[in-house]
Amino acid sequence: MSTADTPAAPQDGDSLRGFFFALAAYLMWGFLPLFMKAVAHISPVEVIAHRVIWSLPIALAVLLILGRTADLRVALTTPRMLVMGAATAALISVNWGIYVWAIGSGHALDAALGYYINPLFSVLLGAVLLGERLARAQWVAIGLAALAVVILTVEAGRVPVVALGLTLTWGAYAYLKKSLPIGPNQGFTLEVLILLLPALVYVGWLLAREESHFLQTTPQDTVLMLACGLITAVPLMVYANGAKLLKLSTIAIMQYIAPTMIFLTAVFVFDEPFGRARMIAFPMIWAALAIYTWSMVQQSRAASRSASSPVSRSAG
Repeated sequence: MSTADTPAAPQDGDSLRGFFFALAAYLMWGFLPLFMKAVAHISPVEVIAHRVIWSLPIALAVLLILGRTADLRVALTTPRMLVMGAATAALISVNWGIYVWAIGSGHALDAALGYYINPLFSVLLGAVLLGERLARAQWVAIGLAALAVVILTVEAGRVPVVALGLTLTWGAYAYLKKSLPIGPNQGFTLEVLILLLPALVYVGWLLAREESHFLQTTPQDTVLMLACGLITAVPLMVYANGAKLLKLSTIAIMQYIAPTMIFLTAVFVFDEPFGRARMIAFPMIWAALAIYTWSMVQQSRAASRSASSPVSRSAG
């Protein structure tokens, strides 16, 4: 069985192959705002529809190469898997929609904030839903992030909907995805298959009304729509395979690469305003993430020492 395509298992160590897989995925996600800015004149719903349609051939090709199509057939004939797949498909499509709209409408900083907060939200989900015990440092990190959101809310006079929307949808998606009893590549393929029919219906409706940006406007728009498959499927599948070859603490550190690149792009390329509230809130988030990461590394080291102790070995 291919280790690149089985359900996730805890990692006892890091591999160089896994590191470069994960790094490539995060760099691709970090540059994604540049692509989304190029399609800002196209409605987010149309962009999402094409992300679904053109991701499918890539996802199926990967499964064929890996010889994992049988798993997909089982998923398509198992009602429980279909329901779970429909739930994750709905969450990821909403997440995509918020992200596409945010970049196109000048809210890339809010998108960066959402993905910075996300790991802390995932830790909180684990504590609330799974009864996981959190270290004191992790509670401090969650408290700092919550305070940063309060500061942004008070300053702006409104809740940072984009940041929280991305955090909630991605956090819930990741939580449910862990329960989907198939490998990451099969799971992604199942999701786009479930979303395929509504995506085709919507694109067909646009074509019938001659309002589509695919084949009906400029060649550049058609190329951009076709490229939606590459920018969607490739980083997701590369990441899924890289994460399986790395320790959780390594992934916890590397996941800040993409939001940092989004942040830098928003400030220095898109020239989004970085006001007083953000000057306070973002350093608080960075401090929270530093505390959280330090706690994760300490836990990982303690677990490694425990596993390699003579008592642990003799117990095995």
